[in-house]
Amino acid sequence: MKRIATLTMNPAIDVAYEADRVFHTHKIRARQEHYDPGGGGINVARVIARLGGTARAHYLAGGATGATLDSLLDLHQMVRSRIPIQGNTRISTAVYERETGKEFRFVPRGPVVTEQEWQACLDHLDGIECDYLVASGSLPPGVPDDFYSRLQTKTRARGIEFILDSSGAALQQGLAAGGILLVKPSLGELQQLVGRSLADRSDIATQRRTSSTRTRPNMWL
Repeated sequence: MKRIATLTMNPAIDVAYEADRVFHTHKIRARQEHYDPGGGGINVARVIARLGGTARAHYLAGGATGATLDSLLDLHQMVRSRIPIQGNTRISTAVYERETGKEFRFVPRGPVVTEQEWQACLDHLDGIECDYLVASGSLPPGVPDDFYSRLQTKTRARGIEFILDSSGAALQQGLAAGGILLVKPSLGELQQLVGRSLADRSDIATQRRTSSTRTRPNMWL
């Protein structure tokens, strides 16, 4: 059986509420309060677990909210490895407005991660044993844009297949290392990567082929 690990550099506690109507200044009474562990790699590991598989989730976490994230992961019976940082893990909030059917999402940037902390993360990942590593999500402030590129260089040397799901400079720099098994940009992320709007499916396919030639990923989704 293939061993899968995931990495979440900027996890979150995902909080969701419902409200009849969202408006400014006044207190809004909410209900249906719900908490989940969140972040790209953590979400991947949760889905794999639901499908009957196992994936060890590696993630940065810190502060009182980091401890809460740990507890939420344990409630979901996740196999996990926490990489400690000083900053508080972020809290993302979604409010569903019943009157309009719209959802309002508030997503902070996340804690500042020091050079010592992200270097410690690379050292931690040097010791993991897996066949596939899925790095998913944004990079928190303080982590260099080429972090995923550095990580890909390390995993490739060990024969670990690398899968990347990110956006912006983190995705662009990650692709620069080449040799990625799979990348999964959304339409918006792909448009940002190529620097223009994509009109239709054939245009998207052309850009994927062009990007594949330039960056050498084995597969796009």
